[in-house]
Amino acid sequence: MAAAFAALSEGPSSEDLAVHHAGVATEHLLKAFLVSLHPALIADGRDFESVLYATGHGALLQVRGSQVKTIQLGEAYVRVEKILRGKIPPKPKVWPLADARNGVAHCGFHDRTEVTAVFTSCLKVIDPLLAELGLGSRYWGPYKSMHDKLLDQHVEAARIRLEGKLVKARSTFEDRYGYLDDKERELVLVAIANVASPETIEHDEPAACPACSTQGWLGGASHVPEHATTVYMTPEVFDCRACDLHLQLEELDLLKEPLGGDIDLKVSPEDYYADYEPEWSREDFEDDGPDEDAMVDAYMNR
Repeated sequence: MAAAFAALSEGPSSEDLAVHHAGVATEHLLKAFLVSLHPALIADGRDFESVLYATGHGALLQVRGSQVKTIQLGEAYVRVEKILRGKIPPKPKVWPLADARNGVAHCGFHDRTEVTAVFTSCLKVIDPLLAELGLGSRYWGPYKSMHDKLLDQHVEAARIRLEGKLVKARSTFEDRYGYLDDKERELVLVAIANVASPETIEHDEPAACPACSTQGWLGGASHVPEHATTVYMTPEVFDCRACDLHLQLEELDLLKEPLGGDIDLKVSPEDYYADYEPEWSREDFEDDGPDEDAMVDAYMNR
């Protein structure tokens, strides 16, 4: 990451190296988190020798570390996101960081207009990983001020875009329904509010629109937090059919009244997921399992 910042500070002529190193740093930190849980989590599951090595049994087939095949950046992100749901941003469909890293590595090309986006998306993934790994801000070393400036610029730009979206949505609402009296408007908006968002990811929950106050929809992914007995949803998008307001994950947290917090769906996992299976405790398994010593004794004494 130090190499990425150093190249970035040298100007446009070194931006290709900057985005490439930023991508590699992100990939390594994603994998570092997975390895902190177990090394096998970064092994390419299609390569048996790599899995054998990652589980500590590489000597059985004389597998060397240099022969191990691991997952790529995108797959590492997907695996970490499942574990740290709600702590790191969802992997976007178009990810400037991955595009830039792969473009430079494979054909020496990257989109010069996306350099700032590459770094800010990189930082937003890395910061939560540093907290999980216990590294903290010391990771950034002498480039901490550059890190802070990039994030501040990104947040300010996001706030400006958000305010523009809200102004446009209010104007759209007024154009559509301003001529109706209160009773007519209420009837129309009730009908519209019952239509769920077309941007549904997995689950929708109703929420008041921050632009027009009509009922809109938060779309997100469900999960069961550790030690929880009910299902929660992490909002990722918001849509309002009345004023056409569409907000992404980061924008939900920038609102005056944020919409990005986890929502308790107040339903048990067994009732929510068709294929849900509760985890068995080790004690349950040991109590209910067969007595292997008794089975061996019975066989030897036949």
